[in-house]
Amino acid sequence: MSLRIVVTVKYVPDATGDRHFADDLTVDRDDVDGLLSELDEYAVEQALQIADDADDAEVTVLTVGPDDAKDALRKALSMGADKAIHVEDEDLHGTDAIGTSLVLAKAIEKAGYDLVISGMASTDGTMGVVPALLAERLGVPQVTLLSEVSVEDGTVKGRRDGDAASEQLEASLPAVVSVTDQSGEARYPSFKGIMAAKKKPVESWDLSDLDIDADEVGLENAYTAVESATERPARTAGTIVKDEGEGGKQLAEFLAGQKFI
Repeated sequence: MSLRIVVTVKYVPDATGDRHFADDLTVDRDDVDGLLSELDEYAVEQALQIADDADDAEVTVLTVGPDDAKDALRKALSMGADKAIHVEDEDLHGTDAIGTSLVLAKAIEKAGYDLVISGMASTDGTMGVVPALLAERLGVPQVTLLSEVSVEDGTVKGRRDGDAASEQLEASLPAVVSVTDQSGEARYPSFKGIMAAKKKPVESWDLSDLDIDADEVGLENAYTAVESATERPARTAGTIVKDEGEGGKQLAEFLAGQKFI
């Protein structure tokens, strides 16, 4: 029986762009380019490595987001994933992590799975709670923040590295895991992979396909929301200390004034 791997990925604003909030205090995604969250690339990579080692495996990438989120799916497909699912619905605007976990869980159940792999966090929200929420909603074990992961005989195994020690963990399938940016460099899509991705299936679902009511998601029904936001002040010019015999003294006075010494 084929090992069914589902990788949750997110389309996020480019961190190098000019990111800011929209009028409703959600992230403005229209005025900045988006891409596949870098931390999710590690999840795709680990899924592909597990599939390569398995006798029979299928990797599905899943995202929840606007129409442009298909770009994140295409990147994952060009890396080597087999197929993709895109959940898009206008009522999803402003959905928080708890609502997103509901949508993802419903989509994962509909798709069918043995193993769910996520990145350690998204590069925009950086909350890192979705994998645990997913495991709770799916009613399966979670093994999170892994630096190394493998699957053998119906069991997922991995290493979690801490500040003082490393833990060896395992869970029976089905299960949810998340991987860190130390799990292995993500591969670059080849030209052949980019061309092949254009022919791979991408299913589009909305809330009705998942039997989710609009009042279960969206900004108005979110458990968490941004109440206020202030733009970061512009960077001021630095202080230049010219050494004309008193440079050391001036530097010490500056550091003392900043309470660095």
